[in-house]
Amino acid sequence: MRSRLTLAAASLAILPSVVCQTFTTCDPIKKTCPDDPGLNADSLDADFTHGSGAISSFSAAAYTTLTYGDNGAEFTIAKQGQAPTIQSNFYIFFGMISVTMRAAPGTGIVSSVVLQSDDLDEIDWEWLGGNSATVETNYFGKGNTTVYDRAIYYPVSDPQDNFHTYAIDWTADRIKWIIDGTVVRTLQYGDANEGKNYPQTPMILKMGNWAGGGEGQPEGTIEWAGGKTDFSKAPFTMYVKNVQITNYYPASSYSFTDESGRWQSIKVNTDASSGSNSSNMTMSSSTSSPSTTASVAPLDQNTGAAVAVTSTGESYSVNTASVSALNSGSAVVATTQVPAATASRSPTHSGSQSTQTGSSGAGRLGIGALTLLITVGLGFWVL
Repeated sequence: MRSRLTLAAASLAILPSVVCQTFTTCDPIKKTCPDDPGLNADSLDADFTHGSGAISSFSAAAYTTLTYGDNGAEFTIAKQGQAPTIQSNFYIFFGMISVTMRAAPGTGIVSSVVLQSDDLDEIDWEWLGGNSATVETNYFGKGNTTVYDRAIYYPVSDPQDNFHTYAIDWTADRIKWIIDGTVVRTLQYGDANEGKNYPQTPMILKMGNWAGGGEGQPEGTIEWAGGKTDFSKAPFTMYVKNVQITNYYPASSYSFTDESGRWQSIKVNTDASSGSNSSNMTMSSSTSSPSTTASVAPLDQNTGAAVAVTSTGESYSVNTASVSALNSGSAVVATTQVPAATASRSPTHSGSQSTQTGSSGAGRLGIGALTLLITVGLGFWVL
């Protein structure tokens, strides 16, 4: 049985020829910005094989249409200009995200799972539809694209035909990229330009696919994506079965206390009011993982929960693109693998957080929705 969810566009889309890049509505290292809504629970488990209820903790980009079946949420590109994308309605501040998925096939088609912050810190998984043997790992700090030497590709068995579980374990002192339980890459804080390029501020999760080889894309982007996309071979579908998120610092919101962009400047607000029960971060590299494992399940699909439609201000045709997809040439592939860390050193948190669970596996997540609706008046592209 399939259920279908079509999200009506809330604004006109900007022309699809716009250069693909990540986007922020307010950069807190340049000016004062609103607090980021947090995940006020230790964890979240969204099972997309149960239908549209699993998307209740996410918002969809304009013109996004998702179909649900036994393989979970289907992100389908059927024609030029489409880029189905969702993003979490909350931020996490250090944690672990795990996505069980199957990448979309097709030359020039890019499937993405991206963690991104307001100041353009970024941690990426990216799959190229014309490459059936590898997955790209990448990261950026403060949107720094002065060099493109951070991407490393790792072997994975037929990512367009087989489901795999891809995870990112992110702490203040290291990041691990994990495939099916095996760590393939570890980045230490000091190895990212002495921490200057280390992702370290609260992030949202973005998932979707787009045509890096589509008409109007810069030559560098087309080359990186593997070539021009032949839409006569559409549809190109990415499947997501399950998303699990562990938040090492549950909070109602997160505040930037200065413009440094350093994790030490982030205030963790554990009350609905950002001025109450809040404190700046303190942690040690020798701390251990959280001891609580309570989860927040998705809403039951029978509740008919409304799904917010948001436009993040980017070109709708490329709104899951990472910084690596900018038009400055192909990403550089490292020839050696970064050694994995010998021990997990996740930060701890204190205080129990309220969660909602039910015997049916359905619950409601008590967080405020992230409102990022940007109305763009230049578009005349109509799906």
